[in-house]
Amino acid sequence: MTTLFGSTQSTATSSSSLGDLKNDVEVANPPEDSISDLAFNPDPEQANDLLAVASWDKKVRIYEITPTGQNQGVAQIEHDAPVLSVDFFRDGKKVISAGADNNIKVLDLVSGQTTQVKAHDQPVKCVRTFTANGTPMAVTGSWDKTIKYWDFRSDQPAMTVNCQERVYALDVRDDLLVVGTADRYLNVVKMNDPSRFYKTIQSPLKWQTRVVSCFLKGKGDDGYAIGSIEGRCAIQYVEEKDSASNFSFKCHRDAPQGNVTNVHALNAISFHPQHGTFSTAGSDGTFHFWDKDAKHRLKGYPTVGGSINATAFNKSGAIFAYSVSYDWSKGYQGNVASYPRKIMLHPVQGDECKPRPSVKKR
Repeated sequence: MTTLFGSTQSTATSSSSLGDLKNDVEVANPPEDSISDLAFNPDPEQANDLLAVASWDKKVRIYEITPTGQNQGVAQIEHDAPVLSVDFFRDGKKVISAGADNNIKVLDLVSGQTTQVKAHDQPVKCVRTFTANGTPMAVTGSWDKTIKYWDFRSDQPAMTVNCQERVYALDVRDDLLVVGTADRYLNVVKMNDPSRFYKTIQSPLKWQTRVVSCFLKGKGDDGYAIGSIEGRCAIQYVEEKDSASNFSFKCHRDAPQGNVTNVHALNAISFHPQHGTFSTAGSDGTFHFWDKDAKHRLKGYPTVGGSINATAFNKSGAIFAYSVSYDWSKGYQGNVASYPRKIMLHPVQGDECKPRPSVKKR
């Protein structure tokens, strides 16, 4: 596996790759505890965006956001324990959340009604939605070492699949599902055969998996990005024929001080819905935009003053949302009252997320 890009510090002095935060807008009335997940409404018919925010304060807050960044809270889901994950259904009319109370809840934004399912025997770490044969469905991953599929015409799962270890991260896009567990296992599922793992590998990264994110469908390539606690990201293709394109790179690391380099967890990876470029964000309080095909960092940004826990692009890719709150990367002693807790909206401008122009070989 090749290592490319280099550390973020090695290119930080280049003014062309350094972005600014001066136009970022703060969301009013943020959660009262650490933020765990963000999701935008994917419905293209809606003029304004809806942003769902999951938090350790046992709530999901849903904010309406105008194209100019004005925002207000419009709905809420309440759990009995910290909420760890949230997503919108593909039609944009329902929000699903999952948490440490072992439950999943679905809020119908049209009727205002919330339904609850006791989904797992232990906390539900991840929930993501998808569509199967026209039916809206969801997949959940839990610390009880299972993933479960749901179509919500029943309060029982449509299918349960056992994993090797506790589920720490998962993502689904089109016909690809990737599940990251403890002990660095990565399970790849083709959604036309969801009952079995198409492929299982151990992560090419040496330490605990924090996030997985599937590529956009593009040139017929199936693959995903992985982030870990060691400040490293890996790009991994599903098929063996594409394995020569796998690579990893360092990010979210401080400039070396003597023989010491502070390494920060990579907490979030989001793919741009139009360009297929992607972001990384971490415990060092920075985010960066990357072009995986050109193996190039597009933009890096200064620290926002606290760990970035979660990120999301809106449906057009014009807004990049990121949450700032404590992520427990420095233990309980780092959880001080003065630690920032906010949700920020970054307007994506110009070529910030556009792929690097290809260079033809002569």
